[in-house]
Amino acid sequence: MESTLRRTWAEIDLDAMAHNYKVLCGRMGAQTQFLGVVKADAYGHGAVQISRVLEELGAAYLAVSSVDEARELRSAGAALPVLQLGLTPAEQTEQLLAGHITQTVWSERAALAFSREAERLGGRLRVHIKLDTGMSRLGFLCTEEELASSAEAICRVCALPGLEPEGIFTHFSVSDEGSSDSRAYTLLQHQRFQAMLDALEARGVRFALRHCANSGAAANYPQFGYDLFRPGILSYGIGDGAAELGLRPVMALKTVVGEVRDLPPGASVSYGRTYRASSSIRVGVLPIGYADGLHRTLSNRWRVWTPWGFAPILGRICMDMTMVDLTALPQVTPGSEVEVYGPHNSVNDAARLAQTISYELTCAVSKRVPRIYRRNGRECARELLLRE
Repeated sequence: MESTLRRTWAEIDLDAMAHNYKVLCGRMGAQTQFLGVVKADAYGHGAVQISRVLEELGAAYLAVSSVDEARELRSAGAALPVLQLGLTPAEQTEQLLAGHITQTVWSERAALAFSREAERLGGRLRVHIKLDTGMSRLGFLCTEEELASSAEAICRVCALPGLEPEGIFTHFSVSDEGSSDSRAYTLLQHQRFQAMLDALEARGVRFALRHCANSGAAANYPQFGYDLFRPGILSYGIGDGAAELGLRPVMALKTVVGEVRDLPPGASVSYGRTYRASSSIRVGVLPIGYADGLHRTLSNRWRVWTPWGFAPILGRICMDMTMVDLTALPQVTPGSEVEVYGPHNSVNDAARLAQTISYELTCAVSKRVPRIYRRNGRECARELLLRE
């Protein structure tokens, strides 16, 4: 690590990414291809580098949540098909066509707008139809009452000029949860998905790519593979079911001990004096804070890992610094590396303490934190997203 970057950094283990890819593909079977979800800068891991690895490994598709994310991949040389999952104004159709980006279509109204723009521009926009089987976010409704009318609407969409309907998909809302109610709801969502596929096929409409398996389904319902599967957070070796499947965390968020201080009994630490020492303590000051993505809700609750044991966080996490208790760890000195999240200190556990999900914590790792990419045990690339 160069001195200019030796503050706080995220190590991205591309070998772990390749391991996870192979495990998940083996679980889903050879008939189901991998769709790599790299939205939100690959959940904080770095979309460009992750996409390159997935392309090398044989992934069939990538997915993002904005046209700008797709354009970033294209400008970096990504050749795989890219599915734009999110809301896109029809005014951006020209960018979609220029970048050979596949667009999600969630309603007949949206389809008509994309069709008009594609025709005006003299192009054909590849689209995937989004079905709402119970997420209640976007898509053609697939309840028993709406199935027939939605099927007719989808047939009309598929006949529109300027559109190339390639795929159809849905998203499960509780496939990662193990209660009997969640399982019943996931099975209902899948039943609705299949019912729509059957209704469309009866009307002569078929799609080359059908997909519904997100991370939760890849972990708990591998039989829902169809043509593609979309293991978002699971690809990165975290989230529910990752450890049980033998997946490895791809990100390790690290920092160093910048200073060590001996404080007397009664000393209060950080803003608000929420921690007060009952005896003499040895405190380490770390150059990481909530501006780097270490959530303030973990104040007085989380810990960092050292090779000699865990060091609990003392007091409130500051914008740029965090204090930890080194009283029982005399081996830790200024310059010692510590792991905030990673293989020794699971981000899943931190997420539970923060009453959130692991996705939020990895996505929160800010752009001022360099990403250091490692392959075969050696650094192969690095990125710092701050403008120079």
